[in-house]
This record gives sequence, C-alpha cells and structure tokens, in this order.
Amino acid sequence: MTAFEALLARRSYSSVGEDAPKRKELLRLVDAASTLADHKSLRPWRLIELRGADRDLIGIGLAKAEGKKGHDVEKYVRKAHRSPLVIAVVSAPRRGKLPEWEQEAVASGVAHNLSLLLDEAGWGVFWRTGSHTRSKAVAKAHGLADGEKLLGWLHVGSKPARRRAGRRKPIDAKKFLTRP
Repeated sequence: MTAFEALLARRSYSSVGEDAPKRKELLRLVDAASTLADHKSLRPWRLIELRGADRDLIGIGLAKAEGKKGHDVEKYVRKAHRSPLVIAVVSAPRRGKLPEWEQEAVASGVAHNLSLLLDEAGWGVFWRTGSHTRSKAVAKAHGLADGEKLLGWLHVGSKPARRRAGRRKPIDAKKFLTRP
C-alpha cells in the first residue's frame, strides 16, 4: 500500500477491541513516527503509554477537572478504559529561539504520524482531546513537568470486525489550496 492509499483508507474508530500492539511493536512505530520535520531536531514531545490500571489516571484527572468526586469519578475512569492502550501526547517545548507553537506542531505531527502507522499496521485508533487537556488536575494526573502540555490521547485497540464502507466525503481541494 502506498502512502497515498494509506491516507485515503485511514479512518478513526470510535470503538476498538481489546487487543493492542505490544510494547516492542509500539516502540518501532514511535521510532518511525519521529522522522517528521523537526527544526533543530529538538524533539519537543513525549508520549505516555497507559495500559491496564494506568488508564485510571486519565479518568481521575478529568473528574477532578470537572469538580467530580466519589462515585461520579467511576464514569470518567470507564471512559478512559474504552481502549486497551491509551497514548497521551505531550508537547515538551525546549528553551531557545524556536517558538513554542512550532514545537507544539511537531508534537502534533508525531501523534498524527503514529496514528497513521498504527492504522496501517492494522490497529484501530481514535484521538481524543477536550477542554481539560490543559487543566492542572489532568496535567498532575499525567505527571507533566512545568511547561509541558497535554495535546490529547490516542486510543488504540483492535479494529472492529465490521467497518463502515466508503471513504469520507471528499473535499474540494481548490477551496483549501489557494494562491495569493
């Protein structure tokens, strides 16, 4: 499959199965995902691999950000368990002349590359974000350092047996590729 074909075939899955790539496969894919353009090779990102009970951290952080306590926290923890593997995408900007927004773009690029590679390897992937990715409670739950920002989570699992046919509605590329 060519890169072009892979991009056209890629889909987000709102629900994935209980199998997930093993760490060895994930490391290989992260290595490949890191080959994107990265001015000055700062590598201003990191990924947090969350499996099993580690996924509870997401739910607990989101519940705290919402001001929820006690029994209400369970709902948020269940959502964090929608996939067997969750990869938190973290922007970890480096000091220097390169603007922070450009470094954050690199972190987003790594996440997108990784989602494409996971899809091509046969895994179902969906990316979740939200207003609480930048909350202090969520940052603390993920052990983020000062200056690091959570961009969202890649949920990864086996692709569902049934897949919706067809591709996304095509765009009119002329509307998005403009000239001065």
